[in-house]
Amino acid sequence: MQNILGLILAGGQGTRLGVLTEKIPKPAVQFGGKYRIIDFTLSNCVNSGIYSIGVLTQYRPHLLNRHIGIGKPWDLDRKGGGVTILQPYSTLTESIWFKGTADAVYQNIEFVDEHQPEYIVVLSGDHIYSMDYSEFVYYHISKGAVATIACMEVPLNEAHRFGIMVTDIDNKVVEFQEKPKEPKSNLASLGIYVFTWDFIKKVLIEDAKDESSEHDFGKNVIPKILSTEKVYAFPFEGYWRDVGTILSYWETNLELTRPIPPFNLYDPNWRVYTRSEEMQPAYISDERTVRNSIISEGCEIYGTVDASVISQGVTIGEGSIIKNSVIMTRVVVGKNVVIEDSIISENTVIKDGCKIGVGNFAESTYDRKVYDSHITVVGMDSIIEENCEIGKNVVVGNDRIVPKGTKVSSGGYYM
Repeated sequence: MQNILGLILAGGQGTRLGVLTEKIPKPAVQFGGKYRIIDFTLSNCVNSGIYSIGVLTQYRPHLLNRHIGIGKPWDLDRKGGGVTILQPYSTLTESIWFKGTADAVYQNIEFVDEHQPEYIVVLSGDHIYSMDYSEFVYYHISKGAVATIACMEVPLNEAHRFGIMVTDIDNKVVEFQEKPKEPKSNLASLGIYVFTWDFIKKVLIEDAKDESSEHDFGKNVIPKILSTEKVYAFPFEGYWRDVGTILSYWETNLELTRPIPPFNLYDPNWRVYTRSEEMQPAYISDERTVRNSIISEGCEIYGTVDASVISQGVTIGEGSIIKNSVIMTRVVVGKNVVIEDSIISENTVIKDGCKIGVGNFAESTYDRKVYDSHITVVGMDSIIEENCEIGKNVVVGNDRIVPKGTKVSSGGYYM
């Protein structure tokens, strides 16, 4: 697909993920044992034949920049195309930060023009899904559209959480509702767009001059261009998940542990590529049990693991029980530890005799909007000393040392 440029919006903080995104952006959060969230969008691009890609970063971009590099794991280290990291920059008179999704593309018009694309595909870098963008683009062309928006049907009682498309019988968008209280449709925008470049370039330039605009595709640009009568909805029926909350992130990870998972990581015709450290094969001792779990390379399992995702290089000590949990890279779990319904971030150490995620649910006393489920979250690079007891819906911050024997009741925090 030589006349198409992919632009991945990867600058979001993901505040609803709490401590998981305090040190890194949401697209860089680990997922599924060995991947980072942005890997799925990058892999969709190369699997769809899109090899010219710009990744627009902003919030704490260093880990993401290092992860993507020159794009070798995705076969993007090439002369004709490749991947480019696009960050906010300074001019002689001002420092320019992206003010919204549309502004992020506007600020990189020169980069887009250098590639001389006929069409651009604007993508979010923080969703878990597989989509053939070539079908999306061909649909756009067949409709003679200036803009096409990927959409999927959602339950009507959840439609208020999305941008909603009202369409005619030909899927032409006749009205757009941004998170409506009374939705007229259940066709939700996925924040994935195809634009005819010559057209949208002019729209972005006009939008940049509008001081009342929030410079956002969903809130401002799409409503403005509906009058062209050339904006269409592309109905998507595949797997797509927004992992923007702690509960949805936990649930989407654990879906992978089902006997027949709804998202197939093992499809040889649609591989998910990533940059990951080469490690030795996983080892599971003969006296322990692993059920319905993902165990990544480099792990040493001496305890019991049930319905959990265990990432690369994790050690789980003798007598320990891990259940319904996501354990990220290089976590060390000591002996006789119990972890339930929890997310343990990378490089954390949990010493002998600790209990995490136990007890009954209680509302968070730290932040009820972010920590609103039974899931306990421990931040990265932390140490939980021996015999600590941490309840459900608890948050432990990044880079913390929790003293020996500490008890944190359900709904509490250690920050």
